[in-house]
Amino acid sequence: MSYAEAMPDWEKRFRAPRVSLPDWAEDAPDRSLFVSNATGTYELYAWDRATGEQRQVTNRPNGTTDGVLSPDGEWIWWFDDKDGDEFGVWRRQPFAGGEDEVATPGLEASYPAGLALARDGRTAVVGRSTDEDGTTIHLAVAGAPPVVIYRHRESAGVGDLSHDGSLIAIEHTEHGDAMHSALRVLRPDGTTVAELDDTKGGAEELGLEVLGFAPVEGDTRLLVGHQRRGRWEPLVWDVVSGEETDLGLDLPGDVSAEWYPDGSGLLIAHGFEARSELFRYDLDSRELVKVPTPPGTVSGATARPDGSVEYLWSSSERPSSVRSTTGAVVLDPPGLKSPGSVPVEDVWVEGPGGRIHALVQKPAGVDGPFPTVFDIHGGPTWHDSDSFAAGPAAWVDHGYAVVRVNYRGSTGYGREWTDALKHRVGLIELEDIAAVREWAVGSGLADPDQLILSGGSWGGYLTLLGLGVQPDAWALGLAAVPVADYVTAYHDEMEALKAMDRTLLGGTPEEVPERFEASSPLTYVDAVKAPVYISAGVNDPRCPIRQIDNYVKRLETRGAVHEVYRYDAGHGSLVVDERIKQVRLELEFVERHLGA
Repeated sequence: MSYAEAMPDWEKRFRAPRVSLPDWAEDAPDRSLFVSNATGTYELYAWDRATGEQRQVTNRPNGTTDGVLSPDGEWIWWFDDKDGDEFGVWRRQPFAGGEDEVATPGLEASYPAGLALARDGRTAVVGRSTDEDGTTIHLAVAGAPPVVIYRHRESAGVGDLSHDGSLIAIEHTEHGDAMHSALRVLRPDGTTVAELDDTKGGAEELGLEVLGFAPVEGDTRLLVGHQRRGRWEPLVWDVVSGEETDLGLDLPGDVSAEWYPDGSGLLIAHGFEARSELFRYDLDSRELVKVPTPPGTVSGATARPDGSVEYLWSSSERPSSVRSTTGAVVLDPPGLKSPGSVPVEDVWVEGPGGRIHALVQKPAGVDGPFPTVFDIHGGPTWHDSDSFAAGPAAWVDHGYAVVRVNYRGSTGYGREWTDALKHRVGLIELEDIAAVREWAVGSGLADPDQLILSGGSWGGYLTLLGLGVQPDAWALGLAAVPVADYVTAYHDEMEALKAMDRTLLGGTPEEVPERFEASSPLTYVDAVKAPVYISAGVNDPRCPIRQIDNYVKRLETRGAVHEVYRYDAGHGSLVVDERIKQVRLELEFVERHLGA
């Protein structure tokens, strides 16, 4: 028996080669760029569809996933940070291969805040964020020093560049609400062409997002996402005339869109109750036609010049694959194939803020109650869906049920649900998790003595907070890259996240100390009874290591049962072996302390 054959299924799911949805060059559609873990580390790959040749572009110890293909297909831009700290510079490499070079000489290292490349092959719009300057956006033309065309202390980012390069759309939060952006369109000299702002004049602030300029020469239409009817929907805004065309799509969930390459229609992505589907919308006839996809989740989609659609699809049972409406599998990496898993079951639980949607997976052919992992998603503006996830599948393989909760703060259930967490940060999510926990025990799914609270990033934060706020509810806690000491985290984190925290909590730690205290896991650390496992990246700019160390020191002072694993990366690892090691350590920790 070979090593691969002897490998457990849960490990195969992590090791099996996987790929992202390929990006393609607007003026050279046979040239594509995608991400793959084929070498054991997630890196960028160039793909010439005309010849079939695929070439690894980047090769760094901690991996690379941030890359952009220039519209002419001649250059691959990639972001070069240090060991996952997200602070660095853009480099570029010829599509056919060659030496990397600094893409924008004159721009110092920063956190990225968006990038748009012009079709002339010489011009880029580069967004940057630093603690000292806030957000700056620069026009970088080959052979000339970069020029600042936008600057503000609050967070902002590059949205898109028009087809002819004469218009630049940015998203900004100058009004101070990092959850709801306004839009501004600039000329390359930095002068303002148009503004669109839904954050003023109403009872509640509403967000806008840039979805892209029309891919037609001289076309001044910008596709925009808005929340005017309580969910995300697209509209077409002519930034010169000011005319707005509301599509008025009769779809119940959140809707996003992108242009078809000829500008005649829109590819509509509709997400509702943890599933998604695609449509084509004809702008002349206003006809909406469904694009056939299997039941599950479409994580990304793009319309090709021939009218076909390529999309990245998966379900909880079946691993992800890049497919085409032509019937072809677009990318099928060779090597080990990932085993499937069990289907997800939908559960709706009445909670203090309305019906809560939870997704449940459990071992097949076995009756409960099960030791159960509440696997809490990050974000918080994110949601769990009927898509393939190697982590939950590993727990199911080992005999655990897995419950994932789309608590208040999650996306996909309307703006009111997403915005509900403001000012009672963390606590409102825990109320929803508690309601689902009560259902899980009462229904016979979960063993009340073997309940594990687990999560990464915001899910790791909710894990530590939950262990202190609900100490009798959980037998164990597993927190990956968490917020542990909210005040210290605020002072150490990247600038864009400081803006988000000011929005969520209503100010800085100095301005609203009682809110930071109420929402910080450190406040409740002395109430924690369950053994705690914490993993953290030492270069993490989102949930920095110092605030985690503060929490761990308090556990040590109390003699509380805990283990800490620190690894050399940022907010998670792009190295497959490291991801497998972390899952194995969590499984072993639970086995030691729970005996499940």
